[in-house]
Amino acid sequence: MDTISKVNQYINDNHLLEDNSKIIVGVSGGADSMALLDILRKLGCECIAAHCNFHLRGEESNRDYRFVKDYCKEKDIPFLHVDFDTFGYMKHNSVSLEMAARELRYEWFEQVRISRNAHRIAVAHHQDDSIETVLINLIRGTGIKGLTGISCVNGNIIRPLLCLSRDEIIGYLSENKIDYVTDSTNNESEYVRNKIRLEVIPLLETINPSVKKSLHKTADNLLSAYKIYEGSVIDSKKRIFSDNKVNIDLLLQEEEPQTILYEILNPYGFNADTIQNIFISLNGISGKRFYSDEYTLLKDRNFLILSQNENSNNNEEIYYIQENILDIDFPVKLRLDIYKNMPSSEIEKQSNIIYLDLDKITYPLIIRRWKQGDKFVPFGMKGSKKLSDYFSDNKFSLVDKENVWLLCSNDEIIWIIGHRADNRFRINENTKQVLRVTYYKKI
Repeated sequence: MDTISKVNQYINDNHLLEDNSKIIVGVSGGADSMALLDILRKLGCECIAAHCNFHLRGEESNRDYRFVKDYCKEKDIPFLHVDFDTFGYMKHNSVSLEMAARELRYEWFEQVRISRNAHRIAVAHHQDDSIETVLINLIRGTGIKGLTGISCVNGNIIRPLLCLSRDEIIGYLSENKIDYVTDSTNNESEYVRNKIRLEVIPLLETINPSVKKSLHKTADNLLSAYKIYEGSVIDSKKRIFSDNKVNIDLLLQEEEPQTILYEILNPYGFNADTIQNIFISLNGISGKRFYSDEYTLLKDRNFLILSQNENSNNNEEIYYIQENILDIDFPVKLRLDIYKNMPSSEIEKQSNIIYLDLDKITYPLIIRRWKQGDKFVPFGMKGSKKLSDYFSDNKFSLVDKENVWLLCSNDEIIWIIGHRADNRFRINENTKQVLRVTYYKKI
């Protein structure tokens, strides 16, 4: 099977794209991204090349930018680029250089996807990248998920080249006479991933020349096992974890309670050693606290209560919902549906669903944290009420208040998400279009 057919089959088997998709393609100028751009265009996708200049390699970074820009101009491909102060971001956010580049890149890609009304963001990870990830996670210590390699889809991000090896990509570029640039830091072994690629894998190949193929097959097998495991974990979470509280009695009734506790707490930044200490403390006295970078876990009688640290609860967090966006996954999971002439019989009275008069709201909608002085008009009432008073009247704990998100139109609160809507946006007999917003609690 030729390379393009192989990628096309992989895309279809994993439902990565729809016909005639518009795609933001991350193009660094390296071999992998140049192959990705060419293959997707030959498959009939409408591609927009997006290039990030992280300014980490001096003139070489600028060379990469000029190369991609000139290539896109020659091929008549829409081209977008951005310049990042990566070192400044790293210092300001206290993250590694690799993490700084990752966060900057994907945040910008998503902004571009929304502004260009594109369906997906395509990046050029391939089989060898996935194998390196498996080895890195194995060395550092990981659960079963960390041994499944890189996922072919993550939200709006797709990785169509995970079916190809690095050698196959280089062969494709040579066969199609496509130029690319080389990152000189790829041959420096100070980075963990480079050390794995340049030193560890060649050593393993002296034991098994087909070690990359074996590791890839093992990761595939573990992915199948993980899907079964994940279903069981989700069921357990539903039984014992809700409203950021772990019911200790129910947890201890699980077949593997420490494993379930790991799966609950690890996404909140608690590492394996800390989670082991938490598990040991389950029969201890109340009041003990455990910390991750962003969260605190309090043992309070028969519950473990999770709360966000004050220094990480940034009241300036603001997220925008543009008019054409119907599904929101972050910071809360929402679904927006628009209806005309909705019969009153179809209105569901549930705390996780609200119905709004579409003509009364202004886009973009805003999701933000609450702050002192916020007021709204509780549904069914006429006068305004301070959110702080509403929280007190409804016996919100400190943890509950810290986890509240608001849906707003301009400066006006539409909904304390999952709790109470604002009366000013309610539908009535004059409503022409209804916006239904459904909130899904994250498991």
